[in-house]
Amino acid sequence: AETSRKSGISPVLGHDSYLINLASPDRALRRKSLHALIEEMNRANYMGVPYLILHPGAHLGAGIRMGVRRAAGELRHALESVESPIALLVENTAGQGSSLGFRFEQLSAILELAGNPDRMGICLDTCHAFAAGYDMRTEEGYDQTMREFDRLIGLEKIRAFHLNDSKRDIGSRIDRHTHIGRGCIGLDAFRFLVNDARFTAIPKILETPKGTGTREDKRNLATLKRLLD
Repeated sequence: AETSRKSGISPVLGHDSYLINLASPDRALRRKSLHALIEEMNRANYMGVPYLILHPGAHLGAGIRMGVRRAAGELRHALESVESPIALLVENTAGQGSSLGFRFEQLSAILELAGNPDRMGICLDTCHAFAAGYDMRTEEGYDQTMREFDRLIGLEKIRAFHLNDSKRDIGSRIDRHTHIGRGCIGLDAFRFLVNDARFTAIPKILETPKGTGTREDKRNLATLKRLLD
C-alpha cells in the first residue's frame, strides 16, 4: 500500500498462481487449490491489494457444466472464508484444452453461482477473447462483442483489462500473446477500446512479451497512447 501511494499507481492488482485449479474433478487437488487461493486473498488484504485476478480453472474431462459448478462453489467458499475488501476478478481464457471461461456464458454462470456480487468481477483479456472467437477488429465487431458481454454479464463487471495482441488467429483457442498491433488482432481493436469512454477509469495492463529492462513495455504503452483520439 505504501509503495502504491509513493508511486501514484492505483489500483494495484494481483494475480493468483497458475497452478490453482478450482474446477478440478480431483477433490484433493480442489481442496489444495481453495486453500492456496484463500492464502493469496489474505496476503492481498494484508498488502492492501483490492483485486485478485484468477483463471476459473480446467474441468479436465468432467465437462463444462460440472467444471463451472465446481469453480463457482470454491469461489463462494473462498469469499466466505476471507473478509473484504479483497475482491476476485475472473479472467476470460482462450479455451486451451479444458480451460473454462472462454465464453461469456461460462463467465456469467460462474459469477451467478458464486454469489457475493459486490466482491466478484471480470478481467477481460483481449488476446484470450480473440482466440476464443470474439472479433473486435472492426467497429461493428467491437460493438457486438461489448453488447454481448453487457447482455450476459454487464459491462460494469469489467474491473480490469489485459491488453495483448494475439500470435494466433481468431477462434484458434490458443493463448499466445504478442506486442500491440503486431499480431492477428491489429491496431483498430485497441483503438476502439482505449477510446471507449465507458472504460476510461478501468485499469489496463500489458502482458505482452518482455525483453530486458522496460523497453518493450514502454514501446507498447507508446503505441496505445498514439491510438488515443
